[in-house]
Amino acid sequence: MKLTKRFCMIGAAAALSISTAVMAAPTFINILTGGTSGVYYPIGVALSQLYSNGIEGSKTSVQATKASVENLNLLQAGRGELALALGDSVSAAWEGDQEAGFKAPLKKLRVIAATYSNYIQIVANKDAGINSLADLKGKRISVGAPKSGTELNARAIFAAAGLSYDDMGKVEFLPYAESVELIKNRQLDATLQSSGLGMAAIRDLAATMDINFVAIPADVVAKINNPAYQVGVITANTYEGQTEDVSTVAIQNLLVSHSKVSDEIAYQMTKLMFENLDRLGTAHSAAKAISLATAAKDLPIPLHPGAERYYKEVNAL
Repeated sequence: MKLTKRFCMIGAAAALSISTAVMAAPTFINILTGGTSGVYYPIGVALSQLYSNGIEGSKTSVQATKASVENLNLLQAGRGELALALGDSVSAAWEGDQEAGFKAPLKKLRVIAATYSNYIQIVANKDAGINSLADLKGKRISVGAPKSGTELNARAIFAAAGLSYDDMGKVEFLPYAESVELIKNRQLDATLQSSGLGMAAIRDLAATMDINFVAIPADVVAKINNPAYQVGVITANTYEGQTEDVSTVAIQNLLVSHSKVSDEIAYQMTKLMFENLDRLGTAHSAAKAISLATAAKDLPIPLHPGAERYYKEVNAL
């Protein structure tokens, strides 16, 4: 009898130990961003800090990546819990567009929020004489990492303008910082980058040398058969020496998660972000455009149920 009682006590203690261990297991939140010189990265760092302090038991990390396309594939594979990505890339991922870098439809993806817009920013060494899209013919240009969201944008814009990579003198597939360094060293004439306004790499280039911003006219934007591409403006004085507005393309960024992330964690991530927009705005000025009024509107894929719960609470649906 005593032996049986002893075994019961040991079993109860073991069960309690296992239960406590399960309860104490951390919640991992890996945030997928982009290059460290872009806009995704500082926003990801700010979100990581919010979640580390605000979600009990969370263990957060920030991963620099090649941005949209890589981020979405990593989310589908469960190798991240949250990511920033361009709206057109999210649509392509949901549909399984192989040309865009998605081998099959990524149906685990769920939206947390629509955020701010990216602007296509084509900048050139002023000495290269590039004042229009047509002037890019025969020039050396970088168009972002291969099959990144930026590179998908470049292909769409060039096609609408009647151009292709074959028209260029040389095409490099490099992210922000590397592209800017090659322009500084006179090894490239121009770069096309998709980012929030005021990005660090272009600010650095503008402060180092005279540059031109190449406009993308509204009639070219209209020829892109994708509703994610809208007419945008790089407002005057966004960068040093840029004294006039520049017409361009604007594409909305989305904060994306996946269906394996619990509803409770998705709810808390959404709530903490919108309750701390001021802090995000100090991480990068682009985040100041994030608005609760537009966060759940015109989304290309389903909302995460946890995010939907928050939007219902605050009457934002």
